[in-house]
Amino acid sequence: MTAGSRGDVAPYTGLGHALARAGHEVTLVTHGRFEPLVAASGVRFHPLPVDPRAELESARGRSLHRSTTGVGKLVRVVALARELAGRMTDDMLAAARASDVLLLSASTAPLGRAIGEGLSLPTIELPLQPLTPTREFGPPVLGGRSLGRLGNHIAGHGVTLAVEIVFSAVVPDVRARLGLSRRSAPGTRKRRVLHGFSPLVVPRPRDWRPDLEVAGYWWPYDGEARLPAELRDFLDAGPPPVFVGLGSATVPDPAGLSAEVVGALRRAGLRGVVQRGWGGLEATGDDILTIDDVPHSALFPRMAAVVHHCGAGTTAAGLRAGVPAVPVPIQFDEGFWGGRLVALGVAPRAVPLRRFSAQALAAALRQATGDPSYRRRARALADALRAEDGAAPVVDAVNRLG
Repeated sequence: MTAGSRGDVAPYTGLGHALARAGHEVTLVTHGRFEPLVAASGVRFHPLPVDPRAELESARGRSLHRSTTGVGKLVRVVALARELAGRMTDDMLAAARASDVLLLSASTAPLGRAIGEGLSLPTIELPLQPLTPTREFGPPVLGGRSLGRLGNHIAGHGVTLAVEIVFSAVVPDVRARLGLSRRSAPGTRKRRVLHGFSPLVVPRPRDWRPDLEVAGYWWPYDGEARLPAELRDFLDAGPPPVFVGLGSATVPDPAGLSAEVVGALRRAGLRGVVQRGWGGLEATGDDILTIDDVPHSALFPRMAAVVHHCGAGTTAAGLRAGVPAVPVPIQFDEGFWGGRLVALGVAPRAVPLRRFSAQALAAALRQATGDPSYRRRARALADALRAEDGAAPVVDAVNRLG
């Protein structure tokens, strides 16, 4: 069970495929718009009623742009998420009643735990980010900036409290419907959690309790990933271009941002592949091609660099491809992942959207593509990531439940 944007869904298609190959019957429970992601993967599909893109494009969703700080946006998102969680409850319950085990993303875990307890089903949590408080770094959802060891710990618990507030209007009612007390007992909070990122990218915090494990990346199921003919022709017609895409992020001025992107690519003397995404980027010219969604696993290895918003899934795809990056974080955990790319030496610097300009992006691109050390480090890290099997610990955990 997962909810959110494409990046909150795609990794679980590959994990579900691995579980199916191990002999399990797997159903992905998420928004209906993502059903094509599981095609041919051996994973069944159960739709949730909420369309996240429609919500972002609504007047209420667009109002999020008026708050650019992590805390300001978090407050607005909490209010919206409280309502959306309630709209998904009945479908999550229906899917759970046909299941033996619940595997829960971070966005569904609070509600999924209550459902699992009420139906006497085991649950395993599978977050894509390190969300449990730690003294080693600040909360990723607030950008990951360190506030000192004590400050990091306090801020982490503050974010945990905010998540509980999101579900406070829903979880007690669900527990009551299932014959439980409206609040869980204090001793029931300990649970099995396996994180879907590599310890080579984010080492496991030393102050985490033992049942918080870092499994490794879960790569999206791409099947026989192929690129459209027009895109293949463009790639073959010249030197490797730069990918620019903001995934499921939305921006207040798509036309203005698109013009800045074009200006940056031409200042740096680079060809570009621009992905429209949910933000609606658009660019034209002999040296630039605008595309819709394509498998990152097929496209990114052919790039000179990737410019992206640093969602967890896109960050993982760029690392897997072994190419340099220029992070353009917009909100929430994107600043955290952008900081990790810089710390790992595969990106020269981040260019946050609030400080974005053609000049700033062009300078970062010239460094990322002109200094071969970034590509060397990216390739070495990609080789190490390919040696990991992030799905194996999850398959083992599910097998042990049987």
